[in-house]
Amino acid sequence: MRKHVCVLLVTAFCWYIASTAVRPVAQTPPPSAARKQLLVIFDGLRPDYVTPEVMPNLYAFGQRGIVFTNHHSVFPTVTRVNTSSISTGSYPERHGLLGNSVFFPAIDPTKFLDTSDRTQMVRVNTSTNGNLLMATTMGEALQATGRKLLVVSAGSTGSSFLLNHKVSGGAILHMDYALPESLNQVVMDQLGPLPKNSPSEALNRRAVDLLFKVGLPRVNPTVTILWFTDPDTTAHEKGIGDPETVECLKKADAEFKRVEDGLAALGQLNEYDIWVTSDHGFTTHTGGAPLQDLLKPFARQMPDGSPRIVTGGDGAIYVRDHDKSDIARIVETLQQTPRVGPIFTASASRGSLDGWAPGTLSFDVIRWTHERDGDIMFSPNWTDQTNAHGFRGTTAAGGVAGHGSASPFDVHNTLMAAGPDLKRTSQIGTPTANVDLAPTFLTMLGLTVPGSMEGRVLNEAFVNGPDPKTLRIRTETHTAKTTDGSYSTTATLSFVDTSGGEVRYFDSANAVRK
Repeated sequence: MRKHVCVLLVTAFCWYIASTAVRPVAQTPPPSAARKQLLVIFDGLRPDYVTPEVMPNLYAFGQRGIVFTNHHSVFPTVTRVNTSSISTGSYPERHGLLGNSVFFPAIDPTKFLDTSDRTQMVRVNTSTNGNLLMATTMGEALQATGRKLLVVSAGSTGSSFLLNHKVSGGAILHMDYALPESLNQVVMDQLGPLPKNSPSEALNRRAVDLLFKVGLPRVNPTVTILWFTDPDTTAHEKGIGDPETVECLKKADAEFKRVEDGLAALGQLNEYDIWVTSDHGFTTHTGGAPLQDLLKPFARQMPDGSPRIVTGGDGAIYVRDHDKSDIARIVETLQQTPRVGPIFTASASRGSLDGWAPGTLSFDVIRWTHERDGDIMFSPNWTDQTNAHGFRGTTAAGGVAGHGSASPFDVHNTLMAAGPDLKRTSQIGTPTANVDLAPTFLTMLGLTVPGSMEGRVLNEAFVNGPDPKTLRIRTETHTAKTTDGSYSTTATLSFVDTSGGEVRYFDSANAVRK
């Protein structure tokens, strides 16, 4: 973690300017400031899961509304980075939550903290004077105008907390807790205790029950986020396309129908614009690089006895004395390891897409430059090969299947939407990302978008919005090579031209060895 005073001063100044900047005026007026927004998140939902045979209700939803065909997860393509980006409308470079596991040496200098655990996130929030996330959240923006954000989640305690960590006048309803705490008794009165060791399908079903029996009547939210834990939970264990994964998709689809039916029964379906997304894609795993063995030659203790090198599960490597010669040697070791893919280091110069270490891309490519960042970030290598069930995309990582890489199959995820204020029977191919959701919702509600939000407003989705085909889009690649040409890594980036300038999206990155 770089501690140079000048870097911190520049970071703080840039953050201040960004957070106080005036946002460009949206191209289209908000369709209906009185409308409510519902965001349904299926953890780990690949776009190709949504078929008439497997998920008929979600498929029909997309057919009557909008299917976004070029949607992006935020890198690293893991859950809590993306929950933070959904919450803040910003990238890790601004909100500061850099992985599913995070390193805060002031709390624990020996290992990463697990962001899936709310108690650890509360510790970070306390130790940073409330700066667990360093950007304004959607919940805070709603609270400032007397509106509320409701989060109902069947996911981890940490991911639910990160979606509304200051609660901000709204509420969080999770399987294990409720905030404000006064809602815990309401949950018990309405639903009773959750049976121990409940399967994913039961957790998703309870989430829908919490939404209708507690959340909507007690909180009266303007924006609601409903989180389903499948297909992620099942696919991690069983794999992509496995019969049990397919069955979990069918059951999750049935819960989505319960949401629509429940709103219709209340006579409120036409009061909502409904959005469906996922936090990331998914790939079949083929075995990871032996990272700890690779780092052994560089490992030693710091003066206080804590480890000099600390790594997390998302590819971040912290060399705590920031010895550049050793960092360069570690990078060279990774470049010679076939299961390692793209490698990222701090920018060679301000705004550069090249990292300072030869043959690396810069942190700026993945929007990861932050005072909390590490010295190296890498992605596992990946291929577009097909698994036994016909699903493309493999990653050189441990376990049966998962996500987190720079593969296009992990980066590209699902986004669909339907509602009175949105276009109908449309496909939209302009690049979009999870960071775009918060500024879009706030604009649809007629509210000011905080300057810290980096996502763009998806005007092309609005009923009276521009024709998506009129938006100028371009794609470019950038390659970094070692001096001898034995290793190169290429990033693919997309750009959308808006009234506020070009907006950039990270599509993927790959590595080639000779």
